[in-house]
Order: sequence, then C-alpha cells, then structure tokens
Amino acid sequence: MTNPSTLYLGGMLHCPADPSATALLVRDGRIAWLGVDADAPSADRVVDLAGALVTPAFVDAHVHATDTGLALSGLDLSGVRSAGELLVAVSAFAAGLPGDAVVLGHGWDESNWADGTLPDAAAVDRAAGGRRVYLSQASIHSALVSRALLAACPEAVAAPGYDVSGWLRRDAHHVVRAAAFASVTRAQRVAAQRRALEQAASLGIAAVHECGGPEISDEEDFTGLLGISGDGLPEVYGYWGELLGAARARELGAVGAGGDLFADGALGSRTAHVSQAYLDGESGGCGHGYVTAEQVRDHLLDCAAYGLQGGFHAIGDAAISTVLAGFAGAAEKLGVDRLRAARHRVEHAEIMNKRMIAGFVEYGIVASMQPAFDRLWGGSGRMYESRLGLSRSLESNPMGAMHSVGVALAFGSDSPVTPLDPWGSVRAAAAHHNPAQRMSVRAAFAAHTRGGWRAVHLDNEGVLALGAPATFAVWSTPAGAQRGLPVLQAEDPELRGADDPTPLPVCRATVLRGDVIYEEGSS
Repeated sequence: MTNPSTLYLGGMLHCPADPSATALLVRDGRIAWLGVDADAPSADRVVDLAGALVTPAFVDAHVHATDTGLALSGLDLSGVRSAGELLVAVSAFAAGLPGDAVVLGHGWDESNWADGTLPDAAAVDRAAGGRRVYLSQASIHSALVSRALLAACPEAVAAPGYDVSGWLRRDAHHVVRAAAFASVTRAQRVAAQRRALEQAASLGIAAVHECGGPEISDEEDFTGLLGISGDGLPEVYGYWGELLGAARARELGAVGAGGDLFADGALGSRTAHVSQAYLDGESGGCGHGYVTAEQVRDHLLDCAAYGLQGGFHAIGDAAISTVLAGFAGAAEKLGVDRLRAARHRVEHAEIMNKRMIAGFVEYGIVASMQPAFDRLWGGSGRMYESRLGLSRSLESNPMGAMHSVGVALAFGSDSPVTPLDPWGSVRAAAAHHNPAQRMSVRAAFAAHTRGGWRAVHLDNEGVLALGAPATFAVWSTPAGAQRGLPVLQAEDPELRGADDPTPLPVCRATVLRGDVIYEEGSS
C-alpha cells in the first residue's frame, strides 16, 4: 500500500539543480517531484511553507547522546566564571537532591576565568553537603570531584592522572566517571537519550553519529541508543571505540570501530599529545599518547578483516603523527586504495600542519571536526593560545586548509562538549579566528549535511533532488536568505566572528525519510 503523499509548497528551496524550485512532493519517503508552485501535482496532504526556507537536514557527526541528555537536565556549569561561582552553583543544585544522590555537573572551563584557580575536593564536598560530586570539565577528559566520591573510589588514588586536589585526568578520571555514572538508572539513561535526540530534531538535525566505547559508555547504553534510532527521532549511527574491537563493534551494531578510540586526551585537560610542551599549568609536559603506530596499524588491519570503517580520536599533533604512521604501516599491508575506500576517520584533528593534512589526503581520511571549538577557544587570549602559544594556536582546527585540498569534512558538536548548534557551527567555520582557515558558508553547510552522510558511506543522502530521501528541515530565517541559504553573518565585516549579532535560523520542522520528527509548537 502506498503511503499518503505530501506536497510542500510556497517556500524557498536549497536546490542547486533547480534554484527556482519553491515546492516538493514527498511520496514513500522520497522526493517524488520538485518545481515551482504553479506546476505542482496533486497530493493527499498539502503543507503551506509560507515563504520558509527548506534545506537538507543536518547531520551531527560526533555526539554523546546520554551525556548530552543528562547535561540538559543536570547541572550546567558552562556559565560559571570563577571557583566561587562554581561552588555556589553546586550548592544550589545539591540542595534539591536526596542526601545519598550523586551530583553530576558538566561544562566548567577554567581557561575562561580571570583567575583559573579551582576549588579543591574538600571545598566541593562542603558545597554539596557531603554528597558525591562529579563535575566534568568542558572537554569531558577530566573532572573535579568531591572527597566523598574519592572515598568511594580508592582505586583512583593509585591510577595515573590522580591529583590530591580532586582534579582528575587519565585513568583516575575513568575510574571516578564510571563510579559516578553507575548511580544513573537505566530508565534515566533512556530518558536522557530521548531528550538528547529530541533536542537534535528540534534543531534540524536528522542524524547523529554516536561515539561510544568502553571508556565512554557501556554496551547496554550503546545498543539501547541504537535501538531507538529513527523511532520518531533522528537516526543514530554508532561508532564503538575499542582497540582491535572490529568484531565487537559489528556485534553491537556499530557502523565503525572508531570514534572515541583515544590516541590522546584533550587540550582543555592538557592531555592531548602535542609535540612541544604546554606553556601553562604547573605540570608542563606534552600530554599523553595512548596508542602506538603499531597498534594503529593493527587496528586498521582488524577493521579491514571485518569490512568496517575505523578511526581514532586524535587532537594533538604528536597523536596525529602517530596515527598517520599507523596508516602508513597499514598501507604497506593493504595498499593505499583499500585504505581510501574504507573512509577511516579521525575525530577532532585540532593541531595539524601541512604534512599531516597531506596524509589525510593520501589515505582518504575523513576529518570529523567541530567548528565551535575555534569559536570557544581560538583567538587572542583564549585557551589555545594560553596552552600552545600564538603561532601554534593559529594552526588549530585547520578546516579551511583541509577543505581547500580536498580532505573530506564531517562537522559536529561533540555534544555535550559544545552544544548541539548546527547553524552556529556553520557560522563558526565561516568566521574562523584565523582568516586563512575560513570556509564559505556553502562549503561549511555541505560539511554539516552531506559530509556527515558520506562519512557513513551514504553518498546519495543530504540533497534535495528527485528520488533522494525526503530528509530535510524547514526554517524561519530572521536575517533573510540568499541563494538557498540563510544569511548568517553581519553585513559589516567588523561585526563578524564569535559574537556576530546576526540572528540564526529557527527550525520549524524536521523531516526524516518523509516522516515529521519535529514540528514547531507540537509537544
């Protein structure tokens, strides 16, 4: 039986093949017709777009759905600007919880504070009334915890990354994170996942790439999320980040054995593996590499044996060098063409140089990047410069240089590290703090739509074209639209950048394969 058809008319369509198109017909989940209103065929249902813009829906190429949902309903610390403000926020939030509850908070970033001194574990303990407290730094690669949580995790004291202050990194952080999240019930996790996906749909996102793994989420959490994919919600494409874990990734239903398979840590926690020592902080050092080139090679060979896409989380230039050396080793065994065909991924790729970019081109590596990182941490006096110095900070997040030489880009948020905010990410890529790394709005939009589909080998998705899947979003564009895309930047170049006042589009509806998964005003 044929499903009812729907005609959308009276809009502006992002349709390069037919720029004059104002209407489209959806039948059986696909676009059955495109054209102008006057030529529109009949349909079972008609939707008046009232001049709204219709574009392909977004894909967020790197998310953590459970963490995102918990952050949306938990203690948001992204706005605190001092140790005192953090403690006040913890105290107010904890006051509404039972005495045996665990306080979960996320998003503090001391690099934005005038005084970057953190409260110690004892102060956090007092603020929370003796409760166990886990407060993840914006990068999610470290956390500030209370003495009560440390007391419940004695094994953390002997683990690498432990610090008596209560700011834990590396293995010690993994220990306390697992203990803190063990307090979250399965029902709460499912609710958090649904809330995260509903939030994504309300922002015009029709698909997300979930980056899971043994150090990020348990297997039940991962498979549970895949189980609700597309059920009135955005589709979920899962990556399982376990070294030599291609077989397990396939068993779990993942599309790839990669994502957050850590080659290093994060710049915010000074655990990203960089080639020159950090310039700030007491410990100095160059961060930490978690894999060898031989392990990278063997993981890629394991992925090839199971016909799966692979990949790594790699942020610092030293970590990326290690990953590329592993690719070179795998190429000796498999050949470059086979490596390229797999479209293996590197997540983040924040500190790069021309040699590394050339490696991405040679091996056909997809760069899964987050433009909001530059918006938040790039520029004069911000985290990249304080950690790395001016010259190295200018090399961060080189999406413009990568795009210009043909590296495949897939944009995302790494939510909850940065919020789900697709148009904000497009604008951030176009307004990169380093002018040499800027992209056009059109190219950035493509990386956040079609680029995400291509990253999971779905090459015919992400376009408004005859016969293509009817996956699109409908937008109000308060600043207007030009050539099928919204105006995202101020006319005055002096106003462009991280604080551009131009209002972003507002999603009115999100459609996934013909089904409406979000509609403005519906509950």
